[in-house]
Amino acid sequence: MTTTLEHAAEILILFFLIITFLQSGIDKITDWQGNLAWLTGHFKETPLNGMVPFMLTTVLLIEVIAGVCCAIGVAQIVANHQTTFAFYGAILSCVALLMLLFGQRMAKDYEGAKTIAIYFIPAIFLVFLLQG
Repeated sequence: MTTTLEHAAEILILFFLIITFLQSGIDKITDWQGNLAWLTGHFKETPLNGMVPFMLTTVLLIEVIAGVCCAIGVAQIVANHQTTFAFYGAILSCVALLMLLFGQRMAKDYEGAKTIAIYFIPAIFLVFLLQG
């Protein structure tokens, strides 16, 4: 219990990232065609136009792996005071968010890019917390 309290900030941010990325991954899997159709339109006028299926697959994989690493990270912190998977999950979460930010900027969706920046703040803060 002491370890859980000592790592409360890390665990809370990990749960934030678990919810964010596993929900997003599940949504992409359960509504693949809807996501693909929306993103194809979103990137129609960009240099990324023909790459939408590849990009969607890549983002899906990174998001799910990030969410799973974060979940394993919580268990690892509670069970044996290790933060290895939490750190990997935090890094992958930042990578996923940077990929999403790049896409929004390419699509000139500046409001969407601002939203992603809000998610990036706790993710990069978690990387900072886990580096020590």
